[in-house]
Order: sequence, then C-alpha cells, then structure tokens
Amino acid sequence: MAFWVGLTGGIGSGKSKAAAEFLHLGVPVIDADAVSREITADNGSALPEIRRVFGVDFFDDEGRLKRDALRDLVFRRPEAKQQLEALMHPLILNEIRLQQRNYEHKVYGIIDIPLLIEKPVFSVLAKRVLVIDADETIQIERVRQRSGLDPVEIKRIMATQASRRERLLAADDVLSNEGTIEELAAKVNRLHRFYQAYFSYLSRVMP
Repeated sequence: MAFWVGLTGGIGSGKSKAAAEFLHLGVPVIDADAVSREITADNGSALPEIRRVFGVDFFDDEGRLKRDALRDLVFRRPEAKQQLEALMHPLILNEIRLQQRNYEHKVYGIIDIPLLIEKPVFSVLAKRVLVIDADETIQIERVRQRSGLDPVEIKRIMATQASRRERLLAADDVLSNEGTIEELAAKVNRLHRFYQAYFSYLSRVMP
C-alpha cells in the first residue's frame, strides 16, 4: 500500500518545481489540476453534469466546453462557483483515487493539490501535508517574471488563496524554497529519503 503526501503552496512558491523533483526521483506524482483539465476535456466525464447544471450555452457546436465563458460566469457569480465546485470535486476525488490504485506497490506518492488548504474535502486523499513555502515578496517577483502580471494583480490572486500562516499551520512538513533550483532539489532529496524510511516503517507496523 502506498502512502500519499498532499503537496501544496501559494502561487509562486515553486510547488510545481518541487513536484517535478519528486517525479525525477521516481516518486509517482498525481496532479489535481491535470485531472480537472482531463475530465473537462473533449468527452471528459464532467461534461454531462456541467451541461445539465449550466446548460448548452457553455458548449460549442461540436460539444466542447467553452472554458472562458464558464470561467467568467463563476468569477462574476459566487453561487455559480459553488455549483461548479460541488459538481467537480467529487469527480476529481474519484479520478485521483482511481489513479492512486496504479501505485499501490510504491512506498509513497505525491498528490499536487494547489487548493488543499482552501478545500479540505481533498484532505482525505493524503496521509501528510507538505507545504512549499516562500516569502510573499519572492512569490510576487517569481510570478511577475514568469507571467508579466502586475504586482497588484498578483496580490489580488494571492488574497483568494489561503494565507501563508494558514498553510503553515496545516502543514506536517514545510519545505522552504527561497533559493536556487539546486537548493530545492537537495531539500526534496532529503525529504524523499525521510519519506521512504518513515512510510516503510508505517507499512510494517500498521495492521
């Protein structure tokens, strides 16, 4: 049986780079955002429910989801966002659980869940929570460099996410990422060795 670690962090924290480092070490990584995109792609499992709840106006003539239109709706109407989340979250949970079964022979795996703290419904998927942490000024500069967004807009996005304090309080493990990619890789490697030993021990003592 594989144990699972929920990996999360704010925008610009380097969460995706940390997940890539775990993957490089041979650790299975399940990306919740990729799952969400997959089930809303052409013929995705979420499309019938989205069509039932929001109507055919959010689909083109070939049956593809109009993502921009749906995104605009949930941005303008909080109740629509709640409807979409109520629809999507169970489907994402189910798909992640299906993917987890492919790695039952592994010691542990990583689930990359950006909204793990904001949406506790996903906490059932993981044994531990790993937060990738960085100072907010570093987060803002990283996002500005990669996307060209204005710092005011970046701060607006950050305000919709859990605060740094909330993430740290929810964490079992914290990986500080304020240096180079080489430093991040070294930290992930050390944490990987800890997880291997810790979860191997748990697998022996748990009934």
